[in-house]
This record gives sequence, structure tokens and C-alpha cells, in this order.
Amino acid sequence: MFQSLTEKLLEGLRGLSGKGRMTEELLDEVCRQLRTTLLEADVNVKVVKDFVQSVRTRCTSEHVQRSLTPEQHFIRIVYHELTQLMGGKETPLELKARPPVVVLMVGLQGSGKTTTTVKLAKWIAERLKKRLLVASVDIHRPAALEQLEFQLKAQGLDVFSLPNTSSASDRAFLAKEEAIRQNAEVLLIDTAGRLHVDEAMMEELQEVSSTLQPTETLLVVDGMAGQDAVTVAEHFHERFPLTGLVLTKLDGDARGGAALSLLAVTGLPIKFIGTGEKAGDLETFHPDRIASRILDMGDLLSLAEKAQQTVDRDTAIALTQKAKKKDFTLGDFYLHLQQVKKMGSFENLLKFLPGMGGVAKQLQQMPPPDAELKKIEAIILSMTPTEREDHDVLDASRRRRIAKGSGTKVEDVNRLVKQFLEARKMMTRLMKSPMAKRRPVW
Repeated sequence: MFQSLTEKLLEGLRGLSGKGRMTEELLDEVCRQLRTTLLEADVNVKVVKDFVQSVRTRCTSEHVQRSLTPEQHFIRIVYHELTQLMGGKETPLELKARPPVVVLMVGLQGSGKTTTTVKLAKWIAERLKKRLLVASVDIHRPAALEQLEFQLKAQGLDVFSLPNTSSASDRAFLAKEEAIRQNAEVLLIDTAGRLHVDEAMMEELQEVSSTLQPTETLLVVDGMAGQDAVTVAEHFHERFPLTGLVLTKLDGDARGGAALSLLAVTGLPIKFIGTGEKAGDLETFHPDRIASRILDMGDLLSLAEKAQQTVDRDTAIALTQKAKKKDFTLGDFYLHLQQVKKMGSFENLLKFLPGMGGVAKQLQQMPPPDAELKKIEAIILSMTPTEREDHDVLDASRRRRIAKGSGTKVEDVNRLVKQFLEARKMMTRLMKSPMAKRRPVW
């Protein structure tokens, strides 16, 4: 996400490195590079012009603190302007209305609307703990309801199987009646899409909206479509009362132009972003955190939230206690890896850490870290319970057997044992540090 944009922005800022002060010529050059970078990232032309002008104005009008270098001063201003460009602050989902609160999902075919509906259903059920009813009013696409039902059941959620009707608005009416009967707090509706915006689709959506009177109408747009996504949002908003946007497929978009253009062009806030194919890969859109990621400053708040949502608290506490007592075993090491895997791929986790954008890029030239983790798992699972509890019993004969059973080499087994011992030593040292004595936040 934003990989190309981040690389080129940081490359442009290198010209400021080591400079004692910001001259007019230097500002001209760095603003020119900033403009080129944003245009190459497929940001709207007018947005780029206004953004660069705003950055330039602040650079020339604001007093540079003595403690800041020209590079740091410029980055601080770009960070602030990027945050403002994307909305300044999070725009939460509005669910404070008389139940059932209706959330209507609209968008073009292929934008990821049905998958996003499932992700949002999971998010509402797990994060907000709301009683939820999900329904589809797509009467055009074959097996639309079956697709939605299959994905929801995989997440332990149900879908309302509506009777066959020839009208999407009739389906919407029946879904709302069922939501009232079930005393649901939220009614989430998936609608029909088209390959492009057309009159028939708009009229149908207007009828459905008139029937349901939704509190939230979210347009799902494909983040990889660049300025086409902005154009689609404009067309929808001209004909339809939208309340927000969901930007999908950002894990596959290295440029990020749509995210930087949408609010400025349409006036609509981005409420969620899709960052992967899994049902849990939906994030609340925080402009300040996204700006921080773009500038390779990390996003530790989102990483902490991700850990809270995915890591099992009791297991984490038990592993911490064992590390304190120096009882951490290879079996515990395996459990620790399982906790880390729940948070996503190793490469994606690196992007949340400050200054790690370049490291993530380097990893693409190396064997995938996740493949290495699978090798480690195979080795540990090939051990007996006794061997996992006491690594000292791992003599040459046992190591050969484990290598054969895991489809690896003896060298791999030796390397794992060495890594485990180093990790255990580091964990023990961390447990004795002043930071470890602070009360943990869960």
C-alpha cells in the first residue's frame, strides 16, 4: 500500500538532507519533485496543484524551529497537509439512530462490494457487538445471494434468505420487516452492481433507498482504479445521497492516488479501507495514520489495535510469565509464532513500523519470510513433546530424524535451535528492563 508513493517522496526529500537552511531555490526543487511524485501516483491534477501550493505557502510563512532541520520541517508540513487532504480525522460509521439502522452498500460490479459487505458485517458484529441482519437485494446477478451466504457462514454470520421477487425494492421492504421482527440493531444491505454507471441501476438504487431510508449509504470503490475510482464516486454522488466511501484493494495499489484525491474531489469521507482478501482485512480510515505510513513514519497505533484484536490475551500473558521464569520452550516458541501469524504476513507487519518501508522492499528480493515461518513450524511439529519441552535432549540422531520428518536439512534444525536460544535470551533480558515493569495495555 502506497509503496511507490512512499519511495518517490522519500527520494525527493533526500535533496534536503544535510542542508543548513531552506533557500528559495531548494524549495522550488523539492516542490517540483513533490508535484511530479503525486501526479505519477495518479492523484487528481487540481488536487496536486492545490496541495503543493499549500505546502509551499506554509514552508515560507512558518518559522523553522531551531531544533528542526529543513528536511524535518518540510516533512512535518507535508504530513500535516496530507492528513488534512484526506479529512483530518476519522469519520466513524453513524449507527446512532432508531433501530434497525440501515447501512446500504452500493458500487460497480467488480469493486469488491459483496466481499466488503461481509467484512463490514464481521466488523460490526465483533467490534461494535451489534445484533445484525445481512440481506442482498441483487436480483440480477446469478447466485448473488448464495455467494453472500457462503462468505457470511464462513465467519459464523447468517444472511436473510429473501423470497424470490422481481423487484429490488420489494426485497428491501421484506428485509427491513424481518430486521424489525428479529429486533436487529443494524440492517446491512448488499445491492446489485453494473460494469458501469447506467440509468437503470441508478433508478433501482433510488427506489431501494427510498424504501429503506438508510442512515449510511457507502460507495465501494476499487482503489486500484486510480482516477477512474474518483470519477465513479463523482457520478454516484451526483445522483445518489452518499454518506461515505470504502476504498478496496489497497494492498494491491502501490500508488495510492485515489485515497489522496477522493475527499478533495467529492467531499465524501473515506470511512474504511480494504487491505487484503481475508474477512478481517478491513480497517477504519485514519487520515493521520495513513499520512504517517506514506511518509514511512510507521503506524504503531494501528499495529497495537491489530494485536489487541487478533492475539489471544490469556496465551500472551502465559507466554510472558514463562519468559520471566526462563521456562520458555520450543513448544512455547511455536505458540508465539501462531500468535504473530494471526496478525497477518510478516511483510505487511513491517510496514506499520517507522523506517521499515525500505526493509519491506528488500524482502521481496529474498525468500518469503512467511515461507521460512512454515519451515520452522514443520520442524517444531516434527519433534516429540519431550523434545519441545527440553531442547537439551536434541542430540545428532534426534536432529537427523526431525530434519527427515519435516522435509528439511539438519542445518535448518540447528539454525532453528540457535534462533530459539537467542530469542529466549532476548525475551529474558526484555522482561528485566524498566519498560517491562510498566502495566501492560490490552
